[in-house]
This record gives sequence, structure tokens and C-alpha cells, in this order.
Amino acid sequence: MSDTPSSKSVEQIEAEIAAARDRLAGTVDELHTRTAPQEIARRQVATAKEKFTEATRTPSGELRTERVAALAAAAVALLGLGAARRRRG
Repeated sequence: MSDTPSSKSVEQIEAEIAAARDRLAGTVDELHTRTAPQEIARRQVATAKEKFTEATRTPSGELRTERVAALAAAAVALLGLGAARRRRG
């Protein structure tokens, strides 16, 4: 018996349709989950944490003190600029 449309029983066709419907429902659920604002925010936070770790740690996990110091200096400078703008405003 070949898989031509005329050789399939109604039950086989209904089973294929049900399986396709289940696959599509799973795909829709996955897309809904991936595009939920909370999930997008969670992924962005995870990415930011990973980049920060890569920037401040060596591959073996040791702290890169020179980079941490540079990041701290940049943060202090940004805070100073913000404070100066508030005083002028």
C-alpha cells in the first residue's frame, strides 16, 4: 500500500491532521513564550551578566583588576556628569 492520497484511510488522514495540529500548537506556544516581555527581559539580563563576567574575569575565573578599575572609574565619571547636569538644570 503506497502513501498516495487515494490509498489512505480516513482514519490515517485524520491522524495526520491531528499530529500536524499538535505540532503547530507546540510551535505557537514556543513562539508565545519566546516573545513574552518577561522572557525577553530575562534573556537580556542573562546576556548582560555574561558580558560583564567576560569583561571582568579571565577564562580561568580570575578577576581582571585593571578592567574592574577602569569600569569603576567610568561609572564614577558618568555619575559625576549626571550630578553636574542636575546642578545646572
